[in-house]
Amino acid sequence: MLKQPLVVARKELVDGWRDVRSLIASLLYALMGPFVVLLVSIANRADTKSGSSGGVLVGMMSVFTLVACFVGGMNVAMDTVAGERERRSLLPLLLNPVLRRDIVIGKWLAVSLFSIAGLTINLLGFAAVFATSGMRTTRDWPRFVLAVALGLIPLSLFAASLQLLISTVCRGVKEAHTYLSMVVFLPMGVGMFLVFFPAAARGWRSFLPVVGQQLQLELLMKGKEIQLLQAIVVGCLTATLALLVLRVAVNRLHRDEIIYGN
Repeated sequence: MLKQPLVVARKELVDGWRDVRSLIASLLYALMGPFVVLLVSIANRADTKSGSSGGVLVGMMSVFTLVACFVGGMNVAMDTVAGERERRSLLPLLLNPVLRRDIVIGKWLAVSLFSIAGLTINLLGFAAVFATSGMRTTRDWPRFVLAVALGLIPLSLFAASLQLLISTVCRGVKEAHTYLSMVVFLPMGVGMFLVFFPAAARGWRSFLPVVGQQLQLELLMKGKEIQLLQAIVVGCLTATLALLVLRVAVNRLHRDEIIYGN
């Protein structure tokens, strides 16, 4: 059942790995957050130790981590559908005796792997920032890994499906780059809003995708415990939303304007 999607995913991974410029751009995006936070922590070290600016720094870290889930696979998502439409190579692929669903799942898996890779690099960068700045963080690493698996990986899957859907609407790489760059403002806007207005995430809003991940990251980076039930609910909701968006992307590939590029 997964043989054909895995073949498509391997092909997209090889193509993405060969695109050196996209790899460098994704790496810079992933490390941009840790580098900026490190500079700010050095400049405000006295205030950070006293606790006056530590909350803002932690909020910045969580925002950059959420953004990393969206930018890690952005270049691959642009090329895998919009780029193939522009090069007229999507039609020959769709003419193969392979289900459109399997093609979309394969492309989604490839974009998701790049997104998770960018997230991993981002988290490793922040781990280095914690080690060099002396900031207090969580000591319960098994719970931290569990929170990442329940919250951030489903968010990466949702980001990949959303980017893939938007890429099916675009006719070229430039158009896809314009729209996908706007998608990055979704986690950035929500994250920055919660940094300055944390009371807005109380109650049922703490179970919303992006909002829930933001709260979990802030608690973990402050060395506090998270609610496991909330992490499970947020992760399940995010994964369900990712599958729904992926289903819409599959339906898009059955339309004539996608197949023939009109």
